[in-house]
Amino acid sequence: MRTVAIIFSVISLVALSSCNQKMDSKAILENSESRTEIFDAIANNHDFMTEFMGKMQNNPHAMQMMQGNKMMMGNTMGSNDMQMMMKDSTMTKKFMHGTMANPEMMQSMMGEMMKDGKTMTTMMQMMQQGGMMSKECMQSSMKMMDSKGMPMMNGANKK
Repeated sequence: MRTVAIIFSVISLVALSSCNQKMDSKAILENSESRTEIFDAIANNHDFMTEFMGKMQNNPHAMQMMQGNKMMMGNTMGSNDMQMMMKDSTMTKKFMHGTMANPEMMQSMMGEMMKDGKTMTTMMQMMQQGGMMSKECMQSSMKMMDSKGMPMMNGANKK
């Protein structure tokens, strides 16, 4: 009877101690299935994604990788994300500082902007509203681009 009590006590202690295990984040991330689940959970949750983007913006290596990824930057340039980014002055400063330091990235970004009249118009309007470009300069630039075969967004010259 005493042996049974000792065995039962040992089994109980082992069972209870296994309930309080610490999770090793590196071990979880090494498993591709769990890593994919984590990425999906972050990407599909607005709060998680906002926090993740904040961490990326404060990490120089992450910023370099984003700037070096032409496909991702091309997609950003062609979407409303760039317009949202330009409204956030801190994000804009970090992005522009990193872009200016990388000539290939700057060339790629300018090339993408030049392909899309709507994006170019929006950027010029933001520069004009922010005091970086006069209204006359904006109108002159838009007129010149239109004459070079790059039609600008309708009604943009009237603002």
